[in-house]
Amino acid sequence: MPLNAADQQAQTSTALQLQLLLRQRQPQQALHLFAYGSLIWKPEFEFRSVQAARVHGYHRCLRMRSQLYRGTELQPGLVLALISGGSCEGMLYEIAPDQADTVLRQVWAREMISSAYTPRWLACRSRGGQRLGNALAFTLSRQSPNLVSPLGEADLLGVLRHARGRYGSTLDYLYQTVKSLRTHGIHDRELERQIALAVKHELCEAPAEHSRQPAAMRP
Repeated sequence: MPLNAADQQAQTSTALQLQLLLRQRQPQQALHLFAYGSLIWKPEFEFRSVQAARVHGYHRCLRMRSQLYRGTELQPGLVLALISGGSCEGMLYEIAPDQADTVLRQVWAREMISSAYTPRWLACRSRGGQRLGNALAFTLSRQSPNLVSPLGEADLLGVLRHARGRYGSTLDYLYQTVKSLRTHGIHDRELERQIALAVKHELCEAPAEHSRQPAAMRP
């Protein structure tokens, strides 16, 4: 399907943003990425280390419309977004300087395919409150047409039952995220409520429980 003028303009804008980021990065600097969704359980890039981190001023929510990866135009799905307000615990990746440009291009192609996200540098802190520096995160504006209103249980169950796209279902996306967060000792109250609803209605089994643990590892 050919791109309309608005789509072409958006893609041009995001391409320029990427080029600006690449030019601004110093060759000796590592790249830091803050992951809050599928980048946690399916990063698809090489990294030097990863640890749990929290950002303030934004929170994770399953409210971004997906008509390609986890749904279709006829049956839109949902994926996670990072929107303003509150805080979010996720994973902080460190990418070695000699891999940074390659990984940035890879992640950009994956996350910015629809030009919906707004990339931002967000301050990260460890679980102990230590400052970890700034990391690139993909946020979503509250004014974005891709942000859906909070769904009631019946509507959410409809999405979880039926929405499926190129990379699988919204239900599997939610399940894998909750499972991975638990592995790293992270319990997101709203995602836990949503997966519990799916389990209650026998849409899936409950993800395995994990005790809270320091989440720091190397690939």
